[in-house]
Formats: sequence, C-alpha cells, structure tokens
Amino acid sequence: MKILIAIIIFSAIILFHEFGHFLFAKLNGISVTEFSLGMGPRLWSFQKGETRYSLKLLPLGGSCAMVGEDTAEEEIPGSFNAASVWGRISVVAAGPIFNFILAFVLAVIIVGFVGYDPAEVLEVDKNSAAAEAGLQNGDIITEYDGYHVDLAKDLYVYMYLNDLNEGDTVSLKVRRDGMTETISYTPDVSVRYLLGFNRSDASSMTVESLIDGMPLQEAGLQPGDTITAINGVEIADGEAYDAYLAEHPLSSEPVEITYDRDGLDYTATITPKEYRTPQLGFSYNLGYTKTSGLQILKYGALEIKYMIRTTLLSLKELVTGQLGFQNLSGPVGVVDAIGTTYEESKSEGIMMLWMNMLNMAVLLSANLGVMNLLPLPALDGGRLVFLIIEAIRKKPINREIEGRIHFAGLMALMVLMVVVMYNDILKIF
Repeated sequence: MKILIAIIIFSAIILFHEFGHFLFAKLNGISVTEFSLGMGPRLWSFQKGETRYSLKLLPLGGSCAMVGEDTAEEEIPGSFNAASVWGRISVVAAGPIFNFILAFVLAVIIVGFVGYDPAEVLEVDKNSAAAEAGLQNGDIITEYDGYHVDLAKDLYVYMYLNDLNEGDTVSLKVRRDGMTETISYTPDVSVRYLLGFNRSDASSMTVESLIDGMPLQEAGLQPGDTITAINGVEIADGEAYDAYLAEHPLSSEPVEITYDRDGLDYTATITPKEYRTPQLGFSYNLGYTKTSGLQILKYGALEIKYMIRTTLLSLKELVTGQLGFQNLSGPVGVVDAIGTTYEESKSEGIMMLWMNMLNMAVLLSANLGVMNLLPLPALDGGRLVFLIIEAIRKKPINREIEGRIHFAGLMALMVLMVVVMYNDILKIF
C-alpha cells in the first residue's frame, strides 16, 4: 500500500509538470506527438488527434514530446522551433511553474487544515545571556543572523546548516507588540565531560559506536564491548549509568572503566574529554497555529518560499562540500521516503496521515520545480538559457551545437541518475 501511494504521489507531480509543457505547447501551436507518464515500453496508450497518450512501464518520469524539439528544423509548421522565441520560453518554463502552482495549492490545503508554525519564543532560560539581552517569552523571531525568518522551520533549517560556535554573536530581530526589536548577545557555554561512545539504546551499556578522537576510542574499546563498571562501581544497565553520572559527574579527573569483551573483563584508565557547547538560551515553537481567511493564502505562499529556499540552501551545501553525495536521493529514494512517512503517520490518525502525504507532495513538487530551473544542459533551465540568449541576440545559437550540448548533458544526467539510484538502493538495504 505504501509503495502504491508513493508511486501515485510521485507520478502526479511529474504528470502536472509535463502537463504544463503540454498545455503551453498547444497554446503556441506546437504539435505534441506523445504525452506520457513513465519511462520504457508502453503498457497502454491511445491516439487522439495528433497526440498519443501513453502509460509506460517505469513510473519514474514522463515526457511531452513535441515536433522538432530536438532538431535544427524550423520550417515545419507546428514544430517547436517554428514558434516564436517567447512562445518557446513559455513552453519550457511552464513545467517548473506548474510544479510551483501545484505545491502552492497543496500548501494552502495543509495550512487551511493544520495551520502554520510561527517562530515564537516559548521560554527564555533564566539568567542566560539571551535573557540579559532582553529576549522575552512570546517574541516572534523574524530574523536570525541576517537570515529572514517567516516560519519556525526556517529557523530550524538555518541553524541545522550553520553550527553555532563558541564566541559567536547571535543577532535576532523579533516582533513584540507590533514593534521590531533587535537583540544581540554572545551565548553561554555548557561544559560537559564525555567518554565518547553511543549506546544501542538507553537501557543498554553495550557500545554501539565510538566517537573519533574521544577517550574510549583512544583506550582501545570496540563496538560490541559492554561497560560493566566505573571506578569499581557496578553499572548493570543504562539506568544505573545515568544514576552514577548524576551522583558522580565526569570531570577532568581520570576514571577506571571496566568492560566485557567476549566474556572476558578488561580495564582501562581514561581521562574524560571536555566538550563545550554554546547554548542559545531559549526554546522556540515547532508546533502549528490555526489561521483563517487570506492568512491561509499568505502562509501557503510562505510554505512554498520555505521549500524553494531550503532546496537552494541544500544545493549550496552540496556544492561547497558541507553535504555529501550520500545525501542525494533519486526516484527510488523518494518513493522509499514517502513510504516511510506513510508508515510512521498511520498511528497519528487519518487526518495527519493525509496531511503528511500532502506535505511530502509539496516538498517534492517545489523541489522538482527548482531542480528543473537549474541552468544545466538537458534541464528546462539549460534550455531557457539558450532561449533567453536567442531573445537578446534576435537570432538563435547554432541549433546543432545546442543539441550536442543538451545531449551531452542528458547523458551526464543519466549517469548521475544511475549512480544516485544505486546509492538509494544501498541505503534501503
């Protein structure tokens, strides 16, 4: 069931994208030879007028094939290149624009049912630098370090992608009683001492993984070892470990760790490592607030703005190396993500299930719109670059050269899709 729903959502988004191309091709007198959903061999099709409408085997794409779209031919009536340059621009741009329209309509539905998430300060820590700087409960954050904040999720994504370091100055703009206040402060620092390991779960003392450069790794412990005592005090389980730390907080003083490996006991004397963490000094809302009237349209638009900006920020992080290639997902990964969201949402009731499904559709539709507008060969954005140059020069770039560039881009895109699909399959299994 989850796979079927995932395919339906993914296919609907692609179909709407291709319908944008199809509609504006018809409006500009361009003949469409085939309008299809999916890739590969046809499963079913029918002919109406000049256009064949097809359903193909692999539900991972779609196409709107126009006469003369990929040739240098201009004279054939009804061909792509016979249309005016602005007509062709509208045809190419229509696909991504229709994705944004679909995302907006779905976002309005979500906001109408669920509401929006204001970046409201819920609690300011007493005696913190944030409190001393004047931040108050109920303030609505509108800017964080120069980054405009419309919704709480804007703040969350920005802070996720931009680590707060010790000594940094936090600059906020907040809305309070209809006025804008500017607040700046240097966050307090929390100092902890850590051994440097992760447990398989909260009740276990078995080492699931070790943190690079931390004391337990340097002492030679390995994943699968089980810590059984600290300074001679038996640690039977995770609850006993937490109780021990509450009574004997780790410090810069050495401690003796006893651990079990393959039924044998070993000991190691280690010095916990200082770990310093800047503290924002406040918590903010991540829940939703109901709204009505024209505010639904406003926050629907802001949801799309958030989706587009997050996609662009993620691309920036990918290009600069802050995100790795393993973070990319293709159609297989997308279907798996939708399926996972479906399974996790079932327990929340039918309303939240469908709201989460719609939210996935909004994210994917906006993402597809942005990605298609990238100025890369074979993508809609790459075609728009050539068409805009043609509009400025009043004559086209050599169409054979343009065709070769798009073909090379398409081949590179196919290779990338195969690699990403392989990566998706590895992540699933």
